[in-house]
Amino acid sequence: MPEDMARITGSEASRHHATVVVPFPDAGDRRLRVALRSLEAALEEQRAAVAHFREQLASLGAAVSGLGTTASTLRDTLDSAAEDTIRAQAEAARLQATADAMLRRAERDA
Repeated sequence: MPEDMARITGSEASRHHATVVVPFPDAGDRRLRVALRSLEAALEEQRAAVAHFREQLASLGAAVSGLGTTASTLRDTLDSAAEDTIRAQAEAARLQATADAMLRRAERDA
């Protein structure tokens, strides 16, 4: 009770009783509750963000794995193409040698 009310006599108190202001809860408690609610909301947002980040990491892992498989397939294809090129080059050289031999024979027989 405020000090002013303590000095008021009984009859004055009944007459002034309607003017007594009831204090609100301590602003510190209210601020603490608001801060805790804000903290809980921030933690929930953080949980959602971490979950999303983990999903993205899993997706990235799958993409990298797919890239590894694709790179391996490409390497195998390039190796095969290189072998085919070497064989084709050797065959072209053999055919050129045969053509040269036939030309020399034709020139000799002419």
